[in-house]
Amino acid sequence: MKTKSKDEKDDELRLEYDLATLLKKGVRGKYAKRYEQGTNLVLLSPDVARDFPNDEAVNEALRLVIQLKKIPGGGKRRAAGA
Repeated sequence: MKTKSKDEKDDELRLEYDLATLLKKGVRGKYAKRYEQGTNLVLLSPDVARDFPNDEAVNEALRLVIQLKKIPGGGKRRAAGA
């Protein structure tokens, strides 16, 4: 006699679950908008993370860098001897 694998045993609903009731209460696409938005996770190096306590601090610093790049000549460095 062949024994059932673990996957086969776990594939059945318990007797106390009523599949008809479970399927009626479901909401189609409940989390679809969140899924579409996705996430943009960025990991900071430990030395950088020490100076930025939270995501707002990181965003503020990056916005400042973006503004500085827009200043004419702000993104270019001169040579040391010039």
